Formats: sequence, C-alpha cells, structure tokens
Amino acid sequence: MASLIRFSQILCLSFMLLQFRVQSSSPSQSSSDSSPHLCRPEERSALLDFKSTTKLGKYCIRGIYFGTPRPIIQTWNESKDCCLWEGITCDKVKGHVIGLDLSSNCLEANLTTNSSLFHLEKLQSLNLAYNDFSYANLSFGFHRWKSLTYLNLSRSTYMDGSLLFDEIFLLSKLVSLDLSDNVGLLLDNIKLQMLVHNLTELRFLILDFVNMSLVVPSSLLNLTSSLEHLGLCDCNLQGNFPNQVFQLPSLQLLDLSENSDLGGNMPESNQSSTLKYLNLANTSFSGALPHSIGNLKLLKGLYLYSCQFYGSIPRSLANLTEITQLDFSSNHLQGQIPDVFGKMHKLTSLSLDANSFGGEIPPSIFNLTHLTFLSLSSNKLAGSLPHHISGLTFLYELLINNNLIIGPVPSWLFSLPSLFYLDLQNNCLTGPIDHVEMPNLILREVYLSNNEISGPIPSSFFDIVGLIRVELSSNNLTGTITPDMLSKLENLIVLDLSNNSLLSLSNNDTTVNYSFLSSLRYLRFSSCNIHKFPSFLRKAEALQELDISKNKISGQIHKWEIEGMSLVILDLSYNFLTGIDLFGFGNLRTVDLRSNLLQGSLPIPSTSWDSMQVLLISGNKLTGEIPSSYCNFTFLGVLVLANNSFGGKIPECLGTLNSLFVLDLRMNKFHGRIPNVFVSLSSLTTLNLNGNQLEGMLPRSLVNCSDLEILDVGNNNLNDAFPHWLGVFPSLKVLILRSNRFHGAISNSMPASYFPQLRIIDVAQNDFMGLLPSNYFKILKGMKDVAPVDKVKLKYIGSPYFYYDYYEDSVKVVIKGSERELQRILTIFTIIDFSSNRFDGEIPKELGELNSLLLLNLSHNSLNGQIPSSLGKLAELESLDLSSNKLEGRIPEQLAKLTFLSVLNLSHNELVGHIPEGKQFSTFSNDSYIGNSGLCGFPLTKKCKEPGPPSAVFEWKFVLAGYGCGLVLGLSLGYIAFTIGKPWWIVKKVEKYQQKLVGRCNQSHKHRKIQKPNQHT
Repeated sequence: MASLIRFSQILCLSFMLLQFRVQSSSPSQSSSDSSPHLCRPEERSALLDFKSTTKLGKYCIRGIYFGTPRPIIQTWNESKDCCLWEGITCDKVKGHVIGLDLSSNCLEANLTTNSSLFHLEKLQSLNLAYNDFSYANLSFGFHRWKSLTYLNLSRSTYMDGSLLFDEIFLLSKLVSLDLSDNVGLLLDNIKLQMLVHNLTELRFLILDFVNMSLVVPSSLLNLTSSLEHLGLCDCNLQGNFPNQVFQLPSLQLLDLSENSDLGGNMPESNQSSTLKYLNLANTSFSGALPHSIGNLKLLKGLYLYSCQFYGSIPRSLANLTEITQLDFSSNHLQGQIPDVFGKMHKLTSLSLDANSFGGEIPPSIFNLTHLTFLSLSSNKLAGSLPHHISGLTFLYELLINNNLIIGPVPSWLFSLPSLFYLDLQNNCLTGPIDHVEMPNLILREVYLSNNEISGPIPSSFFDIVGLIRVELSSNNLTGTITPDMLSKLENLIVLDLSNNSLLSLSNNDTTVNYSFLSSLRYLRFSSCNIHKFPSFLRKAEALQELDISKNKISGQIHKWEIEGMSLVILDLSYNFLTGIDLFGFGNLRTVDLRSNLLQGSLPIPSTSWDSMQVLLISGNKLTGEIPSSYCNFTFLGVLVLANNSFGGKIPECLGTLNSLFVLDLRMNKFHGRIPNVFVSLSSLTTLNLNGNQLEGMLPRSLVNCSDLEILDVGNNNLNDAFPHWLGVFPSLKVLILRSNRFHGAISNSMPASYFPQLRIIDVAQNDFMGLLPSNYFKILKGMKDVAPVDKVKLKYIGSPYFYYDYYEDSVKVVIKGSERELQRILTIFTIIDFSSNRFDGEIPKELGELNSLLLLNLSHNSLNGQIPSSLGKLAELESLDLSSNKLEGRIPEQLAKLTFLSVLNLSHNELVGHIPEGKQFSTFSNDSYIGNSGLCGFPLTKKCKEPGPPSAVFEWKFVLAGYGCGLVLGLSLGYIAFTIGKPWWIVKKVEKYQQKLVGRCNQSHKHRKIQKPNQHT
C-alpha cells in the first residue's frame, strides 16, 4: 500500500544507487593466472594482512543481512592477481588499488593507525557500509588516503564521532560522503562548519539518522554550491530550516524527512530549479503551498505527507510534467482538488489522503495512464465515480475510502487489468453492484464496507478468482450466499459480509466441490439473516475465525457440524442457541456465547483448551456451580459468566489464574464470602461481582491487584468499613460499593497520594454515617482538570486494549431516580454518589474543586446547612441530586451558571426564597423543587413577594443542552442503541466526531432523488 511510495525509506537506505563511481576498471576476468600480476606486491600484502586481522562480526548488520554471510575477503588468495579479487578495483595502467568495496560483509575489524588498509595510499573509493565495528578498537589513518573521493561508512561505524570527523575533515578531495545510520555519531555546529569548510568538492552528503540535535539549521547555509544530494533524514534537527538551501544551484535531491521538530515553509521563487526529489515528510513544515511550486519543472518525486501545510493546491502544479510520485497526504489542505493532472503523463503514485478536500474528483486523475497507486482517502470528496474510464490501465492500488462518494459502484473497477487492491469503504455508495463484464483475475482485496449498497451480489463478482479478501459489511445487501458461489474463490482467506440484515448464508450443498474452503481463514457473517448454522463449514479445515453472531440461529449445534474446523475465534453471541458441543477444539482462544438461551450447567472444558484466552458466556440461563476445571486455563485473560443463575461459592482455585485481566461474575446467585485468593492476580484490571448474595468483608488480598481499574461489588450483603486501603491502587478508576452493609464513618485523613485516578465512586444505599469527608474530596485528582469531551478522543476505562473487541466494562448509575447501565465507561465520566446513607452536617465546599465532575448525588441523607455556592464552579456538571435532606437557605445563584446541567433535584428539603431564573433553570420542572414550602418563582405556581434577580434572556441553546441526560451521559447511554442494532460502525464515527458525515450523506441521497427522480440509484 502506501509503504510502496514512502520515498523517505528509499532515500535513507539505498543511496548506493547514487554513489560516485570511479571510472577505472579492473583487468578482464579472463586473464590467465600465469600472466604477470598487475597488482603491486606491497598492496597485495597489505590486503592479505587486513584479511588476517578481520573476522566475521558477532551481530550481522543488526538483522539486515539475510542468509549466511560470505565475506568476500575469504576468497582472497595469493594465487590470483589481487586486481582480480572480488571487491577490488585497480588502476589498469599502474596497478594501484584505487577501489575497495567490502559492503554488507558482516566484518569486524580493528582500524588502528597502523592498519595495513591505510597502506593503500592511492585509494579513491572505499565502501565499508553495512558492517559491524561495534567491538572494534578504533583509531584512524584516513588522512593517508589523500586521493579518496568516495567514502561510504553507512551503518558500519559505532565509534567516537569526534575522532572520525577529525579524520574526515582532512579528505579534501571527497566528492561523496555517506555516514548515514550510525547511532554513535554526534554532529554539532563546529564539526559541521569544519566539514563544510574543508570538503569544498562535495556533491553527495548523506547524514541520515546521524544525531544532529545540536546543529542549528542556519549552519547549513554554508554548504558548497556544487552539492547535488543532501540527505538529512531523521537527524533530530530542530528549529526553522533556511529557505536558501532549497535554491542551491546544483541541488537535485533534498531529504529532510522524519525530523518532527524541524519547521519551515516552501519558499516563493520565480527561478527554475534543478531539484528532482524533495522529501519533507513527517516534519513541521507549514504554511500554504506557493504558486512558485510550478517552477520545479524537473521534479520527479515530491513528498510532503504528515506536515502542517494548509490552504489549497496551486494550479501551477500542472507544470510538473516530469513528476512520478506525488504525496500530499495527512496535512490540512482543503478546497477542491484542481484539475491539474492532465499533463502528468509519467505520474505513477498519487496520495492526497487525510486532508479536507471537498467537491468532486478531477476527471483528469482517471486518465493517468501510468498511475499504479491512487489514494484519496479520508477527505470530504463528493460526487460519483465515472461510468467508464480510458486510463488507469496500470493501477495497482485504489483507495477512496472515508469520503462522501455517492452513486453506484462502477463495474469497470472490477475490470481494471492491474488492480490488486480496492478500498471504497465508508462512503455513500448506493444501488446494486453492476454485473462485471470482464472480471479482473488478479484483484486480491476488495473493501466496500459501510456504504448503502443494495441488492444481491452479482454472480459475476465471484468470477474474480484471485480474491483473497472481501469486505462488504454494513450495507443493504440481500439474497443468499450459496456454497457454489464461493466455490470459484479458491484463494479466498477473508470474507466479511456482516451487518447486512437481509443477506443470508445457505446450508450444505452436496453437489459442490468444497475445495475452496481449504484456504478460508476468517468468515464474518454477523447481523445478517441466518436461521440455521451453516454446517458445510465443517469442511473448512483451515478456518480460524467464525463470527455469525447477532443472527437468528436456534436450537443446538452438534459436534459433527463444527468438528472439522481449526477454530481460534468463535463468536455465536446474540442468537437463540440452547446448546453447543465445543469438545475437541484444541486451538480455541476466544469463545463468545453471550445472550443465547443456553441452559443447564457450564460445559466442562476439554483438556485441550489450554490456549483459551477469552471466554464469554454471559446472558444465558445457565445454573449450577463453576466447575473446578475452569481453574486449569493457563492463559485465560477474560472470564465473563455474568447474567446467569449460577450459585454456590466462588471457587478459590480461580486465584491460580495469574494471567486473568477480567473476572465478571455479576448478576448471579453466588453466596458466601469472596475468597481471599488475589495474591497471584496482579494483572487483574476488572473485578465485577455486582448483584450476587456475597457476604462478609472485602478480602484484603485484593491489595495485590496493583493494576486494578474497576472494582464493582455493589448489590450484595457485604459487611465492612470503608476500604480506604484500596487508595494505594495507582490505576483504580471505578469503585462501586452500592447496596451493601458497609458502615461507619469515612476517614477524613487519607494520604494525599490515595485514589489518584478515581473517576467514579458509588457508596449509595449503605450505612455510612458522620460528616462527609471534605479532605477526601480534595485528593480526588482524577475528577479535576479532565479534558472536556469535545477536546479528546473518546477512550474507555477497564480491560486492556487488546481485549476491547471482546469485553466492554459497564457500570450502573442512578439518573432521575432510575438505574441505567453505561455500556462502556468513558475515561471522562466522573461520578460521586453518596446517596441513601446517614451522612449529616454540611456539604463540604471542597466539592466545588472537582471541576470535571459530571454527576453528584448526595440525596436521602441528613445533610443540613446551606448549599455551598462553590458548586457553581462545577462547570461540567450534568446531574445534581441533593433531594431528601435537611438543606436550608436559598438556592445559590451561582448554580445558574452550570450550562451543562440537565438533571436537577432539590426536592424535599427546607429551602426558601426565589428559584434562580434563566439558562438551565428554565428547563427544570416542578418535580425538581417539590417539598420545599419556602420556595417560590418559576416553575412553581407560588409567586415570590420580594423582587427576584433580573430575568436572563431565554436561550434555546440552553434548553437543548438541558434536554435529556447531557452530552457525556448521552454518549455513554446511546452506545447500547448503536451497538445492538445496525449499523455498528456509526459508533466509530461518533468516536471520531464525524457525525456530520451521516447528515451530509443523507442530504446527498435526498438531493439525488429530487434532481433525478427517474434515475435508478
């Protein structure tokens, strides 16, 4: 894919293509051994002496060299003229050795001052690249090579840089110098100035991967005007790059890529340039692209990806008629892509992805007859693809995903003779896939997911016999996929047709040759219209992943239907299965049977299930106890048995599962004490035992679970004091103790380092008493200064990222008196719920310091005094419940500043005076204030006698903000609705804040229907 065009890698690792070549040549290899030797005896002796002191390096080019190295010096012997030795070039008149190439030989040598190699005083070209001198005792005599013009020490010297440069400064005739990829070299301003001052004939200077962090970029202004090639890739350059370097009169190649802290801009210049390759990729170059870019008429490669350029593409780009590779991806460019490609007949690679381009794709792009790679992904491109094309004969990869392309999928896409990779997913493509007239037989990968493609998949599509990966998920496809359709795709490895609610998969067909199943590895048919398990898949012996979740499969799956597969991942969740026989699957790592109708006891796992890592059987009707054999899983990371009817005690042997990250046993009937077995579970991140009948104290061995992020033991019969000792957990973010028999006061003197990451604490419906712990609220750093939702990428609390696809942590919160489940816990979600206890005294003003708090519930206690005005500083607060206490005095006017407040309950207190007016308070009903006989004003019918504050302007934006349950609550609660039904991929767009895409997509469809009512879309 894109790696094919990332020229920085080519520039940084293959400079030998540009190396200076000495014009002299060695004598003909056909010379007889008996003829007089041209090689000078003293130089032959020097070479043989060097051979005797050189050995094969311990580490061969850090893994770059493939195969068993064969150092060419091993072939050197006295029986042949040394001018005939491999790697040697001689002056064909005087016999002096003038060229030595020992590159990529894994040599390890001691280049001491007296090294025999320095006796080759007529040497003009030396290449020691790709060797390993890590363990050499290095000192030099480079100054003796007064005729040296070419020196390549790339990836070979791990020496004292100051010593090396002191020697190189003396090589005044050097034309080409390559010191790239030497991690031990440090080049500072002084050394650079000496190098530039002494080496006045340099035409090629390659310093890629040399540490130049101490070099001021302006020092490069003194580079010789004869310089043709300057390679400074990944040198840790910082600051602003001088524009004058771009205008060196002989410069043909400039590579500044991978210097992320190097800034600058493309200079304006009315002069033509000799530049042929310019690479600024992954730097901080910024600004608009100048019109004068069109003066670079000799340019063949222009690489500006992952910079900070903005604005539009200048039309002068049309002047670059020699260009072969053009990459502007991952910038901030916008506007319509100008139609400037008509004369770029040599262009082979074009990347404009990850910008903000809009409008239609210029038609000239589709006529670039030499184009092999085209990426326009992740923009805002609209319009439709052309119905036919005359170019793109050599196109190898086509990526126009993540845009607003509408209309049908053109059939010519599947007929391009060289197309290997096609990606049009995440667009607004509609209508059926047209019949393919001449299928492309080499097309390997097709991605059309997340569109609005409808109708059946044409049978001719399955004539593209070279396909190895097909992804058509989240569309409106209909019909039935039968084995005979798939039988032609003998190379198919991945087939994903998920989230097509009207598409089905047929069962066995005895007339079909099932040899095509021999290559199939991944089959995903989730959220389709499958009513029966496709038993023909038992012949897919190589199948590793099978996902047919969220279908309508009922009854029992028998062993004979699945025993032939080599399954690693099996997902049958959200069906109507009553039983399944999983014995005999020795390779299974992930099994998902959630939300079925499984009954009876847990299946006893096979002894061959040693590789099991994820086991999800929640939401069924299973009963009985957890068998002790479930403690034998060596690598189990996630065990979820929630929402069943399991009973008995939690097995103590679960403490031996030392690779466990998630243990979720909530909503069952477990009783007895929580076993004190957490000594070995140091990797545990989630422990959820909510909704059982557990009793006793929290086991103190939990203190060994240092990575714990979520502890939920709510809704049990636990009897303990507040577990302040959990405060030592550095990662604990969620603590749920709700509805137990926890009791006593909460200490007000915890260390300031306790609970550093706590986001959610719920101790409601217990028997805590005394004053609210003001100092405890002070130390909750995880509820302070959290970036708001509109400035962060949504992240979630709980299980490690590599389990996100299988398990989603959830928590129940009380909003408006109702318990609701958040099916994924945002890291920005912050809650304090101390309701329904016996707390008394005043509400601590310290709560106002938790400026990222979203939900505060202190209801149903015996709190008195006034509502602290400091609560008005909780700028992100969305829900506040202080009901059923003994609060008195007025409602602070500062609460009217809480513009995100969507839930307010102050009922059943002893509050008096007027209710604040305007903004959010205009959206709350009588229920927020009932049971306070002294309150008056809107929305109550009781009028205030004394004048209230000036009426604020009633703004609809605050009404909208106050509607429902708030932004963060809405995102979390809405996740369930998105994920249960089609399409699941919208969730990803929510995470990227791309909801506008959906709206614009719908507008595009509507517009098409209005403008062209008679056309089929």
